[in-house]
Amino acid sequence: MNFDEDINRVGTHSVKWDAMEKLYGVAPGDGIAMWVADMDFRPPACVQKALEEMTAHGLYGYFGDDSAYLAAIQWWMKTRHGWDVAAATIFTTHGLVNGTGLCVQAFSQPGDGVVLMTPVYHAFARVIEAAGRRVVECQMPITAGRHVMDFDAWDAQMTGDERMLILCSPHNPGGQVWSVEELRGVADFAKRHDLIVVSDEIHHDLVFAGHKHTVMPLAAPDIADRLVMMTATTKTFNIAGSHIGNVIIPDAALRARFGAVMNGLGISPNSFGLFMATAAYSPEGAEWLDALIAYLEENKRIFDEGVNAIPGLRSMPLEATYLAWVDFSGTGMTRAEFTDRVQKGARIAANHGPSFGKGGEDWMRFNIATPRARMIEAVARLKVAFSDLQ
Repeated sequence: MNFDEDINRVGTHSVKWDAMEKLYGVAPGDGIAMWVADMDFRPPACVQKALEEMTAHGLYGYFGDDSAYLAAIQWWMKTRHGWDVAAATIFTTHGLVNGTGLCVQAFSQPGDGVVLMTPVYHAFARVIEAAGRRVVECQMPITAGRHVMDFDAWDAQMTGDERMLILCSPHNPGGQVWSVEELRGVADFAKRHDLIVVSDEIHHDLVFAGHKHTVMPLAAPDIADRLVMMTATTKTFNIAGSHIGNVIIPDAALRARFGAVMNGLGISPNSFGLFMATAAYSPEGAEWLDALIAYLEENKRIFDEGVNAIPGLRSMPLEATYLAWVDFSGTGMTRAEFTDRVQKGARIAANHGPSFGKGGEDWMRFNIATPRARMIEAVARLKVAFSDLQ
């Protein structure tokens, strides 16, 4: 586990590094990629070993007998999250954006409203709109430096044609771990407005010391008849290219609706992802993850201390994920100006806040899952880019 290893990803079909010049004007030769949510670290050795054994065998036919794969998911959820999952409730999708799209198709009709608590992961809105549904943005105000859920305001927004709510837990881009009370609030809101809750918990393994993630089935067991869970190995172990994720549905009626859509589209998982996920959800994978979180803790400290020392910039306290959410409103600059300083001045490619919906206008998202030396360099560049404020 050498997270300090500087691996050159340029020219390797890495979206994060090879597309940043086209999208952000930041050349990979001297730029730093801090946008796409994948890590610049090798996955656990057990994942690499599983792939090497697969390629050594040399045959790539259809995958059969997924019992070990399902058992690995069950073991992980029970061991890491205290959650008992029945194998029969697990669907395997091509990642969780695909899972989101399938949920939209299964549980809503064209023209229906789908509720998002914004700012939130940008792919949700993209999928909803592409499916001909209506994005309902319930903006989260910020209190004491933290996003809060304003259920009274959101109740007033509902028109009665909303069918789903997509929850991001832990939150992306804010990096917040929702409390049990907050999750109960979401559950009660969903019951009041007869919404199916799709809880995207892809970051639920990446939680920092002092914080505890609670999976939605444990926080709100009374909404099992309207709950869809989404989990994956991809963010946890940096294997997003495997395009594998799980949609876990406790309720039989909802499972039937989701299964019909999957079957109608002919979707089945690829064997590479199944082998990788089975290997990752293991004691060796857990040991690697614990070391990763310790490494990210120090990256987080370096980033927050450096950014918060720049007058006008404020990094939201990061409780989970490896995605730092930075507020530039205190600079008094226009969005174009502070974005230009980040991209042209610091030569850093970071996500633009408005892509996450209402509430993101003055923000940018930075991926801190990169080797320590690059993290230090990024902070130094930001200080230079905004040096006139100091």
